[in-house]
Amino acid sequence: MQFLYLIRPTRSDMLRTGLTEAEAAAMAAHFGYLQAAEADGRLVLAGRTLDVDERGFGIAIYHAADEAAAQAFAQQDPAVAAGVVGAEVYPYRVALFNAANLEQAV
Repeated sequence: MQFLYLIRPTRSDMLRTGLTEAEAAAMAAHFGYLQAAEADGRLVLAGRTLDVDERGFGIAIYHAADEAAAQAFAQQDPAVAAGVVGAEVYPYRVALFNAANLEQAV
């Protein structure tokens, strides 16, 4: 099954004012966590909006066996575990995917 988790900073001005050292460390660990999930085939995609105000958020679409496993994946994200971001998990299904668009990513 596929799931989407949406993350938002828990500190409302974090994107506008920048990360503290602790937040930066948590977000670096978050990126590593998602890279590992990509390497083992669980992660479909991840990214974030470019908004630097309270509208900013990130998403990850990933495979999990069931809702409990999907919730565990989100809660084990180092940035979520550290309380730097909050996560909302939703059952999700990718309906269309254009691999050619990946060349424009990053």
